[in-house]
Amino acid sequence: MALDKIRIQGGNRLKGEVIISGSKNAALPLLALTVLGNKPCTIHNVPHLEDIKNMVKILDHLGAKVAQEKNTITVDATKLTSFDAPYDIVRKMRASIVFMGPLLAKYGEAKVSLPGGCAIGVRPIDLHLKAFAALGADIHIEEGYVLAKAKKLKGCKFFFDKVTVTGTMNVMMAASVAEGETILQNCAKEPEVICFADAMRKMGVEVSGDGTDTIHIQGTKNIGGFEINNIPDRIETGTYMVAAAMTGGEIHLRNTDPHLLESVIAKLRQTGSTVEEEKNGIWVKAGPKILPCDIETSPHPGFPTDMQAQFVSLLCLADGKSNVTETIFENRFMHVPELARMGADLKVSGHMVTISGVKKLNGAPVMATDLRASASLVLAGLTASGTTDVLRVYHLDRGYERMDLKLKALGANIERVPE
Repeated sequence: MALDKIRIQGGNRLKGEVIISGSKNAALPLLALTVLGNKPCTIHNVPHLEDIKNMVKILDHLGAKVAQEKNTITVDATKLTSFDAPYDIVRKMRASIVFMGPLLAKYGEAKVSLPGGCAIGVRPIDLHLKAFAALGADIHIEEGYVLAKAKKLKGCKFFFDKVTVTGTMNVMMAASVAEGETILQNCAKEPEVICFADAMRKMGVEVSGDGTDTIHIQGTKNIGGFEINNIPDRIETGTYMVAAAMTGGEIHLRNTDPHLLESVIAKLRQTGSTVEEEKNGIWVKAGPKILPCDIETSPHPGFPTDMQAQFVSLLCLADGKSNVTETIFENRFMHVPELARMGADLKVSGHMVTISGVKKLNGAPVMATDLRASASLVLAGLTASGTTDVLRVYHLDRGYERMDLKLKALGANIERVPE
């Protein structure tokens, strides 16, 4: 892993057009879904990201044939040679736990290392495992690996105690071959789940209710392949919208869908920006000043936790006081002390950060602690006076495709230099 940092000379107003990449959070489970296919599966509009590379490494390890051309990945997983996802790959990202569902469904066994990823708090996989057990699997944890076995999976009714996006999709895959009907309650309603269900339907699985909190799946033995266009990345979209607002800029975001982030658009308008929605794009123009607002994260269609850090950066420059409450992850304010190093006025109390807006931020060396925190620090650097060095940008590369180059094209004074 190359250790780079991003160096920003702040103060430039961003203007122009940016092309939004495909969704990371939809592409990762779609890649896992290919394991279920008895025919090759093709995904278009896949972003070039470290997390995607790691998913492909796991597919290679399992014995799948993977072909990549530009932003299209085709996977032939009809003849796998292994049923385990090893620690040295899984530790880099939590999403790899989604290989458990399809391996269990297709081969009756799976061995997946307990996952790693961002250090943003406890993200237990116990709900995944409880659901697999309800479908008839035997679950054991040995030496840091989850072992699941099932001679036969049977449809069941399962209630998720907590809304879980990866859990919903993981269990949907296991249920796809279970005998009879599976009813999943308190499911995640995110657009990524709907995209995932569309792919499952293309494979021949009867899925209904996606986008609501109750999903019905009729098990089948006749599972084929799929070809699907990945949805635009709503978090990347939101991040560039905030970049326009923070820098007093005007950005046209293309290849995206405003319906994917209505709560983010509503909050950005509250802070004084003008947002115009198009069929496949969004115009954002910064207002004369940034207005304070209160935000509370919640599962979709609420305000996404993955946009919390970026809005905290924006509200650091607001004309007044804002409160941001984090309800999803308990350790997701690690960007706060780094922003304070840049002159922001923030106070954390439990799950809430109170932000008193300041006139300007000052450049400083700051440390990225997780994926979205790294984006928030880059945004802060774009507006800060002087030089900002954002260290540990490998976090950024997990979820943003060529962010430095996209910002440079919008007029930012930004470069990637060796750490």
